Amino acid sequence: MWPTVAVGQSAEPLILVVGDSLSAEYGLARGSGWVALLEQRLAREKVAARVVNASISGDTTSGGRSRLPALLAQHKPTHVILELGGNDALRGLPLNMTQDNLTAMARASKASGARVLIAGMQMPPNYGRQYADDFASLFATVAKSEGTALVPFLLKGVADVADGEAKMFQADRIHPNAAAQPVMLDNVWPVLLPLLRGSSK
Repeated sequence: MWPTVAVGQSAEPLILVVGDSLSAEYGLARGSGWVALLEQRLAREKVAARVVNASISGDTTSGGRSRLPALLAQHKPTHVILELGGNDALRGLPLNMTQDNLTAMARASKASGARVLIAGMQMPPNYGRQYADDFASLFATVAKSEGTALVPFLLKGVADVADGEAKMFQADRIHPNAAAQPVMLDNVWPVLLPLLRGSSK
């Protein structure tokens, strides 16, 4: 059973991905990123849904928040994946600002009639244990307060595995390589699929 579609939205589910370089295929061959792989899996699994990738390398939650209203108006998505926050942490931006921006984006997406999935991120311990813990937890906090779906850590199985830095990342040791993309999709898929099938979470 498909989720209820708001007035003005396409009957076919449309997934809008608002993210940063992790979703924008930074340093990867076009069509090899996890969002492109998502499109392929939807087709393979015969799930009727389209994907619009509105991710921009280097984007922050502030940038995403400012871009989101126009994206919602243009694409009228039934589902929104928010994959932002990593660049906030890399720039040392206040965590309360990141949380406020994610909350605002989740609320705007819900108000437009879309179901929301938040892709969580974590930072290495060298950023300071307290900061890293607080940063990781803010995604779950927003998801709980706004009743959205949550992928706790988009890079699970990529950044937290033995030799992951050498095997799963590009030379800059920041951006995941092509081998990491199917793993990232595997983190998203089991959370996204129930939303597409119309369950409550």
